[in-house]
Amino acid sequence: MSAAAASLRSNLTGITRLIPNWAWGLLFLLLGLLWPEICKNFFDLDLLDASIESLGFVIMALGLNIVVGFAGLLDLGYVAFYAIGAFVMGWLGSAHFANADVHVLASEFANRQPGIHLWFPLILIAGALFTGLWGVILGAPTLRLRGDYLAIVTLAFGEIVPRVFENATSGIFGIGSTDFSNGRQGITPVDKVALLPGDTPLRYPLELEPIYYVALAMVVFTIFLNIRLRDSRLGRAWIAVREDEVAAAAMGVNLVRTKLWAYAMGAALGGFAGVFLATYRNTVNVDQFEFGFSVFILAMVILGGMGNISGVILGAVVLSMINKYLLVELNGVPDAVGLDFDVTSISFGIFGFLLVVMMVLRPEGLLPSRRRRLELHGVGTDPGEAIPSTVAGDEEWEVRRK
Repeated sequence: MSAAAASLRSNLTGITRLIPNWAWGLLFLLLGLLWPEICKNFFDLDLLDASIESLGFVIMALGLNIVVGFAGLLDLGYVAFYAIGAFVMGWLGSAHFANADVHVLASEFANRQPGIHLWFPLILIAGALFTGLWGVILGAPTLRLRGDYLAIVTLAFGEIVPRVFENATSGIFGIGSTDFSNGRQGITPVDKVALLPGDTPLRYPLELEPIYYVALAMVVFTIFLNIRLRDSRLGRAWIAVREDEVAAAAMGVNLVRTKLWAYAMGAALGGFAGVFLATYRNTVNVDQFEFGFSVFILAMVILGGMGNISGVILGAVVLSMINKYLLVELNGVPDAVGLDFDVTSISFGIFGFLLVVMMVLRPEGLLPSRRRRLELHGVGTDPGEAIPSTVAGDEEWEVRRK
């Protein structure tokens, strides 16, 4: 049976390799463009709502994959960058600072409101740059740390940032008197997306299709950025550092600059997604930024396949759709068999079980990179198959000979 399964997998692998990567990309882009119509005709709008949040999680998972998958730096505090990006949206796209009167290319509705109101693309840029700066600030103290020590420091950062925002109702650390967060009440409402300067804002959640396409465009841009970074000189340096820091330094890789760029780019994408999720949820509240969220995003990277862009996207979609849609749909199952509990209340237990099963049966992830598969299974590729070299980027291969 195992031989037949191996033969079938080998045949499927050979068939899929005949299709170029750009063709796969166009196929999934076409599916993404048609997805709202598919949801309306065959499913329901709840699935489309879950899909929109999933696209935000895909961006964050791809950002964390730069830090964990490309550079090999364990980050357990990624929720901090989501929080910073969301609060940038709250600061620059709401009436929170009511005494201010700043309107830059805002929608027609926002122009009539007090506070600071910027055009949504400008807030996206500001959020990415601001969180990227904080990524460098986080990365600077961790340059000499590895493994568990690095995880502890990033975990601490992920706990500090939400607590700072929670208590920043009268300045930061007692300095000044400006309310930056409105405490546990949060910042509500937040400006909705307007596609053009001065245009009418989109009417979500009543109309989900336009905001879905905004999220899809952001995901396409993030994927393009990840591919270009992976194939660049910097991307090859990240992979070299992940494989062996000492060897990479000996070959001339600047460890300080390489790690800081990894933290900055990963954080920038976290803030990029945070801005979008803040406007989609119409609120910014510290209750959204718990430690479990960092673990949730990290689980997406591990489940999908660290270092593989396609695998990370798949892991993010699977876990987010299970969390947002499938578990809600399964709420009636316990009642049908005479049990009295809410399936969503044990969601973390279900995710934990899935991770245990994955680590036992397929530790490399659903769609692992060839290098990762080789590391875990040794001779897991066919003779003559192209496999990655130790230090070079994923696009450079050497032929294995028995």
